[in-house]
Amino acid sequence: MEVISFVALAAGLIIGLGAFGACIGIGIMGSKYLESAARQPELMNELQTKMFLLAGLIDAAFIIGTGIALWFATANPFLGQLAAIAK
Repeated sequence: MEVISFVALAAGLIIGLGAFGACIGIGIMGSKYLESAARQPELMNELQTKMFLLAGLIDAAFIIGTGIALWFATANPFLGQLAAIAK
């Protein structure tokens, strides 16, 4: 039953690295937004709209990764293959 422990480890890595990447991406994007808004304040509304759209897409990618990791953790498709091999 090493597969269960490997799936738990993989799920943790998917969620952890996904969260880390999303945080870094949103942090960099936020800093670039502030820099560009300081340089051209007249474009602030357009930039803010684009920033929130991209923040939603970054978070959506992380949420999808979390959903896939939790799906593997609860309804593990690899256990069915192990049962077939064990017979």
